[in-house]
This record gives sequence, structure tokens and C-alpha cells, in this order.
Amino acid sequence: MMKNEDMSLFEKMADATVRGDEKECVSLAQKTIKMGADPFEAIQKGFARGMRIVGDKFAKLECFLPEVLLSADAMDAAVEVLKPHLMQRTDGGFFGRVVIGTIHGDVHDLGKNIVKVMLGASGFTIYDLGNDVSVHQFIEKADEVGADIIAASALMTTTMAHMPDIDRMLKELGTRDKYLVMLGGAPVIAEWAREIGADGYGEDAAEAVENAKKLMRKKRGGDVS
Repeated sequence: MMKNEDMSLFEKMADATVRGDEKECVSLAQKTIKMGADPFEAIQKGFARGMRIVGDKFAKLECFLPEVLLSADAMDAAVEVLKPHLMQRTDGGFFGRVVIGTIHGDVHDLGKNIVKVMLGASGFTIYDLGNDVSVHQFIEKADEVGADIIAASALMTTTMAHMPDIDRMLKELGTRDKYLVMLGGAPVIAEWAREIGADGYGEDAAEAVENAKKLMRKKRGGDVS
């Protein structure tokens, strides 16, 4: 059960992230380690929650791009502090290779970046293609690195319309069985992801990590070494 002081700490993290206060975010990340709080929860319930608030404000034109970038930099600095401690929490095995990016036409990658950090800290090897990634680029990179999972994110309903093309193109190429496809992002819901052929979905970074692990366990018959 979450301690009250941890919840208060997470609230401070979210607030500092919204304000784009990099120094405060780093200080709070350091405090997380000293207190023995969970670094995954610090990201998910603290810094990432702050970024979601910023994202909502940006979508409503209540803040502007420079403010979003300040908040993103503040969160990134905090995550750098937490990374070594995230690595200590891995399950000790190699889960698989993930090609990740934000789908074509979408330049929003804050959520994708959080998922990337969490997957990397959980034993996955990550190949980040950035944002505005075409379906062809996803598949080309997956083939190049021998990926297990293709993970695509979208923040807008207009760009999520490209997501069904991943399953379609893989089938056309005859390589659908080679890859697990995971989708996520604000407008994406689990039911729709299944309807368009995705193998997995993540409403947030924590769920994305757990589902990626489950998919890999199933793919390898329980062997994740």
C-alpha cells in the first residue's frame, strides 16, 4: 500500500513537472531514492502524471510549446536520476527487442518516451524511431534488428488512422507472424486495438510494460531468458 508521504512526494513531482522546474524535479527524484520509494511509481504517478497534465493543457491551448518543452526537459532530467535504480528492478532476464515510435503524422512523443524508459528498465532492448514514423519505417527497422515487438503510439485521432496499416502491411509482406504489435496513446482504446489486429495495448506505461512481458512469455512458452 502506498504511504501517505509517497503520495505527497508524487504530487510534488507532478507539480514541478507542470511548472517545468528541472532543479526541483531532480531534487524530488533524488529524494525518491533516499526514501526508498518505488522509482517506477515515481515516474508513473509523479513525473508522467505531470506531463499528462501539460499535454492536456497544450491540447486546450492553455499553454504553449516552449512550456511543454521545459516540462519535458524537467521530466527527462528526473528520469536520468532514477534510471540506475530502475535497472536494479529488472526481472534479471532479456525480454526481447522493441521497435517503438509515434505513428506517421504525429509529432507528440512524450508518452512514447515514458513507455520507452519503462520498457528499457524492464529488460527490453529498445530501438526508438522518434515521431512521425511511417508504417514502412517501423517494419523496415523491425526486420533490420530482428525485433519481437513493434510498438506504435498516437496522440491524435487523425494519426491513429494509420495504425491499422501495420497489421495490413505485415500480412501483405507475409511477415505478420514474426512480430507482436502493440498500440497505445490517448485516443486508442483496447477494443479498437484488438479490432485492427494488434496483439497488445497499454493505457499507460505500466500497463504497456506488463502486457509486453505477458506477450513475450506467451511467445516463448514461458521462457524469457
